[in-house]
Amino acid sequence: MSASTAVISEGLVLLDIADGIARIRLNRPEAANAVDADLLRELHSAVLRVHADPTVRVAVLSGEGRHFCAGGDVKTFLGKGDGLPDYLREATAWLQLATAALIQLKVPVIAQIQGFAAGGAGFGFACAVDLVVAAESAKFFSGAVRVGMAPDGGTTVTLARIVGVRKALDILLTNPTLTAAEAHDLGIVSRVVPDAELADAVNALAADLAAQPPLGLSATKRLVWDGLGSTVVERMPEEARVVSELSGTADSLEALAAVIERRPGVYEGR
Repeated sequence: MSASTAVISEGLVLLDIADGIARIRLNRPEAANAVDADLLRELHSAVLRVHADPTVRVAVLSGEGRHFCAGGDVKTFLGKGDGLPDYLREATAWLQLATAALIQLKVPVIAQIQGFAAGGAGFGFACAVDLVVAAESAKFFSGAVRVGMAPDGGTTVTLARIVGVRKALDILLTNPTLTAAEAHDLGIVSRVVPDAELADAVNALAADLAAQPPLGLSATKRLVWDGLGSTVVERMPEEARVVSELSGTADSLEALAAVIERRPGVYEGR
């Protein structure tokens, strides 16, 4: 294992990279990692740093302290008074950019969730990443309607794709607090683990993904996300094109040899 490199060591969002794993950490634990324009701007910058690093094969998004992310910082919002609409235009613009950057990352993104994942940021990020590992005690909550607003962070699309239109409307309109088990049953959460095992479970999953052929992982992620608006028949030619393209890469030939020889593969992303 190589030493961790702290790419961003202070601020509202921290980033370190080691062994092909980028760890992006929301760093406002005193505010339950509630987001404001400054945090979202820093998150977007951190994700772009991950995108630019060719050594990264998987990213982990987590929150420092007791909670993953409590959504928008309502205290900051209330303090803006008549200036709130202008402030929210800025904040939601950064939320859009940060969420889109997570979806568009070439590498798989895992959310490590403890405590609350709420609002367009916390709940929205959970819907926008590729895999979600949640502690048994974690809770999921939309909450926008409750404070007189509407869902953001892409949840009006991503949640509907995950759970279906009718269930998405039920969640977004009535604002239930979902347990980790309920979120898992709905497909929002990939895996639920005991609270004390959360970090180890995420580390193991990230290490497993980092050891896989990176071009195949990236292509699979892109095919799924880019194909959300397509029919099966429309999507199959693109799948065939990508499979043919990947088959000529060094990683693909190494993976085939590793399977035949019953040994771990060694992949270079080419």
